[in-house]
Amino acid sequence: MGFIRKNFPPLAEEFKWGDVSAKFNLVECPREIKTTLIGNVNMIPYTKQGYVIVQVENGDWELPGGTLEKGESYQQTLQREIREELGGEIISFEVLGFFSCYSSAKNVYKPHLPHPNFIRLVGGCEVRLVQKPQNPPGAEKVTRVETVGIN
Repeated sequence: MGFIRKNFPPLAEEFKWGDVSAKFNLVECPREIKTTLIGNVNMIPYTKQGYVIVQVENGDWELPGGTLEKGESYQQTLQREIREELGGEIISFEVLGFFSCYSSAKNVYKPHLPHPNFIRLVGGCEVRLVQKPQNPPGAEKVTRVETVGIN
């Protein structure tokens, strides 16, 4: 499949995403995470049939996720992103870890987000696919939703 990127650094090493430096951290207990620093969420969704990935308009395969909107908790963002990108509902969610991020950008991406330090939360979630992706205006357009096994 085309969703594996070449030269992606191991999660244990610090790496760069444009203006952002990031390092992945596993968590023993979700209470360890300072929720006021969460700016983004990413999910590894699964059903009883396998893991769910999405293909976006440019052909890339991705895992769902996104940025917290003003006034949203990270739990609300998780639900919104699963609905928008998968057409799904969350049955359960478990925090796996988070990226500790530092942005060297002069301006914050959106005024309500933490800056320059923020967290990109990562979790696994069981989902139920109930409709087509919503593809709201201004969001990345999902063209395909696939359930795949990992062998």
